[in-house]
Amino acid sequence: MIRDVQLLVFFALALAAFAVELWALVHCLRQPAQAFSYAGKRTKNFWLVVLAVNVALGFIALPPGPLSGGFLSIILVIPAAIYLTDVRPAVSGYGRGRRGGGGW
Repeated sequence: MIRDVQLLVFFALALAAFAVELWALVHCLRQPAQAFSYAGKRTKNFWLVVLAVNVALGFIALPPGPLSGGFLSIILVIPAAIYLTDVRPAVSGYGRGRRGGGGW
């Protein structure tokens, strides 16, 4: 019974990590390439390769059981977290000038 709970917890963590990796990849795909150089970050192609490899490996490590990646799926979330916390805020504002007055 404890083993089943542990597998369920690992599966939930792996699924959450995979969702974060997928979110980072989709966000990267939607950004223009110029936004990365404008923000002083690595190129869009660099991040696409890193995040696509993470999503692929995260998907492979997803199913629970003896063939699962174990901690691999948790470790793979690190590049996605770096993208989402450092690169995403820098490239998200590209091309959005101030429209209208007021506000913060």
